[in-house]
Parts: sequence; structure tokens; C-alpha cells
Amino acid sequence: MKSLSVIIPNYNGKHLFEKYLDHNIRVIKSLANETEIIIVDDASKDDSVNYLKEKYSNEIIVIAKENNSGFSVTCNEGIKKAKYDLILLLNTDVLITENYFDNLFNYFDKEDTFGVMGRIIGMNDDVIQDAARLPIMAGRKIKPSNFYYLQEKEVFTPTLYLSGAVALVDAKKLKTLNGFNELFSPFYGEDIELSIRAWRLGWKSYYHHEAICRHEISGTTKNSQKKYWIKKIYFRNRFFLHFLHLNGINLFIWHLQVIFTNIIPSLFTFKSFKLKAYQQVWKQRRKLKESKEEFNLLMKHEHTETSLISVMTNINAMLTGKKIIKL
Repeated sequence: MKSLSVIIPNYNGKHLFEKYLDHNIRVIKSLANETEIIIVDDASKDDSVNYLKEKYSNEIIVIAKENNSGFSVTCNEGIKKAKYDLILLLNTDVLITENYFDNLFNYFDKEDTFGVMGRIIGMNDDVIQDAARLPIMAGRKIKPSNFYYLQEKEVFTPTLYLSGAVALVDAKKLKTLNGFNELFSPFYGEDIELSIRAWRLGWKSYYHHEAICRHEISGTTKNSQKKYWIKKIYFRNRFFLHFLHLNGINLFIWHLQVIFTNIIPSLFTFKSFKLKAYQQVWKQRRKLKESKEEFNLLMKHEHTETSLISVMTNINAMLTGKKIIKL
């Protein structure tokens, strides 16, 4: 049996801990595996740290950061401290069901497994909020796809990316990738980018439809930032993702596509957040290029040259002849 480190990033989540942490600790501790729970507090303004230390001092490890720096940096602090075989990245607003882990550990019997996630549904309903994602591109842009799973239960369902809210991943592989890309702070898209890096190194991400967890919608962000700023960050990070993983003529075509399908239309529809998001690509291009070069060196070390386009092709090849159930 593999051992498990659980990493929970937190910002002002005391009210969520009061609702869900007891249950999640009980589920995690019920596993036969060696376990540890690491909660990394991102300089919360509520009483999260004192609450956790007073109530759970013997059950969890609390890392209290002095400065607020966002999801990627906060998770990476926990990833560095994790000591076990697998890492579960778990949001404060997620409730794990009793049998969530029943079949997930089996995925790591395959040496090239990066990680696996289950079905995410509402806290008080069965509406699917996240599941497996198909690899779809429109031109040179990754297109949000329908949720899906494979009808054949004996076949592992590949997914383009794992949700950072409840991803179970191979700790060694995650640390080889140096965790999340911190350029994506404070939030949005870092889980997609991480999964694509894993796929490009030849490591696979999967989805298990029968593993279910519940999620309180927007439990961590609904009161934190204005809508305009959130939209700008969302598009900035989508632009960052493509800049990091496209090269040569494909990158050039992507720039043209963004200009003609996002930027120019935004000038006439009062969606200036798209223009400001795209400007961030140019302002941050030095750091983006450094990140890109660092990953290229890792690819050379791992003896792979897989491109983003090839990742999409390879996942589609895994789905050839399979019965796809779209949700």
C-alpha cells in the first residue's frame, strides 16, 4: 500500500474547516496507508491558524505563511514538505466521500501514471462540476470541452488535466515538475498547466467516475476579489498556458488567433480585461521564457520532445474505439 500526504491550501477558510475538516480527516485516517495532513495557510486574515492549532494539533501539520501569495505558491510549500508516496491536493471547500479512495490507488500500479481524480459534484445536489476533459483545440487554442467518461469500466479514462481541488498524484513526479507554476498566482489555470507538463513528459492523468467528492461552489473565492479582476486573471493565465506550451509557427498562429478572436472583438464589446490580460504576456515574457527554458531542460533530461499538439493527438489515440459518454 502506498503512503499518502494530503496538502490543503487555505485562505480565510475557518468556516469551511468547521464544516468539512472533521469528516475529511476521518476518511483519510481510515485508510490503511501511512498518512499525513499538511495545511498551508496563505496569510489568512481570519482565525484559521489558531483554530487549526488548537483543535487539531495532534492530527495535522500547519504551515503558516507570513505573506499572501496565492494558490500555486501555497501548494508548493506543502509539496516540498510532503514525505509520502502520493500527494492528495485538496481544497478546503471539498468533502471527500467515504469510498473515494477505493479504486484510486490501483492507478499507480502503472509506472507512467501521474495522477487521478474523481467526479466532483455539488455539496447539496448531484450536478457534475468537474470530470474528465477531452483534448480539443480550436485552431491553436485549447478549447474547454464537455465532461466525459468511458463506458468500459475496465479501461482507464484519460483526462487532459486534473482538477487542483482534489487531485491524487505521484509525489516523486510532482516534485520532479517542481509543483505548480507560480507565475499563475494568485489562482486559475495552474492545474491545467501542471497536467500538460506531466503529459509532455510522458506521464498520464486519469479520471475515475465512481470516485465521488462534493464541492461547495466558490467557497474560497466568492468574497475575495472583484469580478473584473478575476476575469482578467482567468484570461491572463489561459494566455500564459499557451505561450508556455506552443513553439515556432504554432505560437505565431496562436498570437494571431488571440488578436483576431479575443483582442480586437474586446475593443468593441467593452471587455477590456482581455486586452489587459494579453498585455501581461508581453510584460511577463522574460519570466515566461525562463520558465519555458527550464521545462525544456527537464524534457531533455527525461529524453522526451513531446509537444502540446502531440499530447492532444496521443490522448485522442487512447480514446480511439472507446465508447465515450459525454456528461
